[in-house]
Order: sequence, then C-alpha cells, then structure tokens
Amino acid sequence: MSWVSNDTAAEQEAARQQFLTFKLDDAEYGIGILNVQEIRCWSPVISIPHQPEWVLGVLDLRGVMVPIIDLRRRFNLSPAKFGPATVVIVIRVSTGASDRTVGLVVDAVSEVYDVAQDALHDLPDVGSDAASEVVCGLAHTDGKTVILLDAMRLATQNC
Repeated sequence: MSWVSNDTAAEQEAARQQFLTFKLDDAEYGIGILNVQEIRCWSPVISIPHQPEWVLGVLDLRGVMVPIIDLRRRFNLSPAKFGPATVVIVIRVSTGASDRTVGLVVDAVSEVYDVAQDALHDLPDVGSDAASEVVCGLAHTDGKTVILLDAMRLATQNC
C-alpha cells in the first residue's frame, strides 16, 4: 500500500528526469533521454573540409547527412583510439521551425538514470564560460556525480 496520494505520486513522477549516461575519460556525462534518437556502433565518416576540429565529418543515416562530433576533442580531452565500446549517440533537438540531428562520439554508454528534481544542481561558477557553453548542470545519483549536457547547445554550436 502506498502512503502517497495519487496526485502527489504523479507530481513526484513528473519532477523526475531521465538521462542517458556515457563515459569520456574517467568522467560520466548525461544527456536528456528525450533527445536521444539512437545509439550506433562507431563507423567511419565522410570528412568535410573547414569544419571545427571536433567535427569529424558526416554520416549517412537512412538518407540524412548527420554531423558527427567527437566529444573528446570538443572538451579538449586527451585523444583515444576508437574501440569496440566506442559509440555514436545520435541526438535530435527542435530548433524552432526545424529539427537538428547530430551524432556524439563517446567512449562508451553507461546506463539510463531516473533522476529526482532535488538531485539536479546548477553548475557552480568555475571561472570559465567555456564549461557553461554545453554543461547545464550536475546530478547526484547512485553515489556519483554526472555532468549533464545541454543537447540544444551541443547540436547547434559550430557544426
């Protein structure tokens, strides 16, 4: 028997958010699950000249050319060889009149977390605007801290 009324239970459920988490180096990052279109194994891309160094090129996904972003390069992390765990997380965001789709190359996918609203925290002032360009906050879940990324900014900045 639940000690919580139906209205309160519905409000609590609405106050939770789901994030797909993934690894880059020793850190765990998360992105809103509603923005995730699919997860694909790494495959070579078509290089496009004069792109930012973190844009590896484009990938043909069922007739749609999708820019592929290497998040290690985007975040100035040390390079790593792509291996069997390397995946491309394809995200889609709405940019007003249209949708924008990009692929994010990550070391490995972790899991999906259901995070309560009170476990979400703003990014503290770290003395740099660079972090806040794509980081929208932090979440404490399962005894660890997950860096939450802003899908809209990732999908629309410089690619």
